[in-house]
Amino acid sequence: MIEAVVFDFDGLVFDSETHEYDVVREIFREHGAELPLEVWGRCVGRASGWFDPFAHLEDCIGRPVDREALAALRHERFHARIQGQGPLPGVEATIDAARAHGLRVGLASSGTRRWVHGQLERLGLLHRFDAVRVREDVREVKPDPELYLSVLAALGVEPANAVAFEDSPNGALAARRAGMRCVVIPNAVTAGLEFGDTDLRLESMLDVQLPALFDRLLASEGGGPPDVASAEPSAA
Repeated sequence: MIEAVVFDFDGLVFDSETHEYDVVREIFREHGAELPLEVWGRCVGRASGWFDPFAHLEDCIGRPVDREALAALRHERFHARIQGQGPLPGVEATIDAARAHGLRVGLASSGTRRWVHGQLERLGLLHRFDAVRVREDVREVKPDPELYLSVLAALGVEPANAVAFEDSPNGALAARRAGMRCVVIPNAVTAGLEFGDTDLRLESMLDVQLPALFDRLLASEGGGPPDVASAEPSAA
């Protein structure tokens, strides 16, 4: 029985990843260097400190840079880009559909509490999740499964009875390691990355139709029609 859906945040609920990459790539180009997507893509879905772009920039150009000044510039440009940006298309409808079918709704993000909760509040979405887990809640972030397992424990749902929505290979790997089914919905930054084995890949959250999506997941496993927590939609 499918009892819960769990969302990633960056790049899945909110398109921060495209803006982040564009800002950093812009800074690289202003210093006469390139930041290939395949290099940047390896850090998507991980904690922010996993990759130091300015150390990489120094390696590329062969000289030191003012990291503090560039970090401030990156922050300024990024936040200027995201002001007024809403959730990605289909996100709110999918949350509504999950609740209408009696499913629990969670969110698992490698981001900090300040970032994730702050943006969810800005988007008017924080109250719509039954459980949210972020970097400070676990010892290891994605691709470790701990974030997903922590959310599922809070929801009281077994991994086999939950579906994760992810946009990055690191996030998808975390969901698979947790024992969940995983639907990948790449964004402009992650679309060309190698995801490995996935349960299902969609182009947009607009393509998510519950419970028809569960039918496809179970059919790909050779199982029969899935059960959802509520056969008939209930009040959200």
